[in-house]
Amino acid sequence: MAVIVSFDFPGAGRELYDEVIARVTRGRGFTCFADLPNTGLLSHAAGPVDGGFRVTEVWESEEALATHARTFAPVLADLGHADVEPTVFPAHHFVVR
Repeated sequence: MAVIVSFDFPGAGRELYDEVIARVTRGRGFTCFADLPNTGLLSHAAGPVDGGFRVTEVWESEEALATHARTFAPVLADLGHADVEPTVFPAHHFVVR
């Protein structure tokens, strides 16, 4: 079952997002997030919200999300955001156009 996940980063901005992406792609032969082989990722959106920055994604399954999280968790921890708890819930409906 598809899941929706939302990460909120209070007090953070685009700079944090860009640094996370740069660290994850660096040395792997990729130039941007879209090039990463994120198996199971259906959609990804990121942008500013009041008081911070938000990343929202849709994944094919919780297992796919967990695999993805193993790549990003150490980077977030290194940048001081190990305490960010995502909101995860099942997708009732998902439309791709």
